[in-house]
Amino acid sequence: MVANITDGVSFDTDDETELILESIDEFIEREVEPIVEELGDTYTNPRKGHHENGRWTDELLAAREEIRRKSAEAGFYAMNLPEDAGGDGISPVTWYRAKKHLASHGGGLERYVLAGPEGPKPLLLQAEGDQREKYLEPVVRGEKSTAFGQTEPGVGSDSPNMETTAERDGDEWLINGRKQWITNAPYADFVQLFARTTPQEEVGRYGGITCFIVEEDEYEIGSYNNAVGAEGSQAEIVLDGVRIPEDRVLGEVDEAFYAAMEFLSLGRLELGAEAVGYSEYLLEEAGEYVTEREAFGEPIGNFQQVSAKLAKGKAKTYAADAAGLKLAWKMAQNERTIMDSSVLKWFATNVLWEVADAAVQVNGANGLAEESPYMDLVHQARILRIVEGTDEIQLNTIAKTMGITE
Repeated sequence: MVANITDGVSFDTDDETELILESIDEFIEREVEPIVEELGDTYTNPRKGHHENGRWTDELLAAREEIRRKSAEAGFYAMNLPEDAGGDGISPVTWYRAKKHLASHGGGLERYVLAGPEGPKPLLLQAEGDQREKYLEPVVRGEKSTAFGQTEPGVGSDSPNMETTAERDGDEWLINGRKQWITNAPYADFVQLFARTTPQEEVGRYGGITCFIVEEDEYEIGSYNNAVGAEGSQAEIVLDGVRIPEDRVLGEVDEAFYAAMEFLSLGRLELGAEAVGYSEYLLEEAGEYVTEREAFGEPIGNFQQVSAKLAKGKAKTYAADAAGLKLAWKMAQNERTIMDSSVLKWFATNVLWEVADAAVQVNGANGLAEESPYMDLVHQARILRIVEGTDEIQLNTIAKTMGITE
């Protein structure tokens, strides 16, 4: 029997998605660009946009919050969430295309038009009763922001071995520990914080972990983790005898790690989309440069060593985009996507790394300038190869699905 060719993933952008992308462009022009223009070098000069410890200035923080709130009002910010949670329930394919399209603008303040680490993720959909009204709904509306507190100083990819603990004390939980490299921690209204509540030897490696809603005035911000390219975005969280009431357990006690693993593919889909979008932006910018910049009496794009770098980048970006669309389509069909998400995360972020390096190279010394877009995206490319699972973790996962390793 011959399969219907319309049953697979479509590489065409449907009319509804096209309208969404056009509307996002209009929103950026109407709402985001005036904010960037008003900020001036407070935004473009990293020395003016951050305090001494790395924290964003009040002006930058207010701009980010304004964009997020206005985007939510326009219906873009969390449109991938179900309608009963305040979203539009758009498909993973449309969300992938929207995330990629946004990144193709270059990764400035427009990134806050669509929810990122500070916004509502599926894990927060476990909120029940008063939790929905107090935490989920304000984040969906862009009125509050959150953070995902899992990584620790000595525990990165091996998160089940976290040392942060939560012990019952009457009707409360007593939490002690430290989290590090937590995106949006300095500015979040609350953190979705993971802690071990039952020892591994009693429930196994992945059991015994619970997620708690911890409000901003209940934990301390330690050092700012000023990774190059993400200055002011991440910080250490310190919890010293923090008491949390029972009604702030998010989801089921001891089951948080399993719940988080269910949503890994979405995070990797989003990062893959960003990587592809950034690559497309860099290729367009670098392509314009090499056709205009002349050396030895002709455009440098005519030289094979230059054109080949961008042509290879285009070919690999094309392939990464196809991988992203396939993953999004499989997610829409509720199919198993462990290998697909790892393939996309590893491949797309490494392609971006290569494309960003090529863009700098063909621009010569201009590519190294602090104010150029190229070095910013080199830094972003390096970050994306680590967050949401390192290159090594992705390759390990792929090898396991192949049956090569245990």
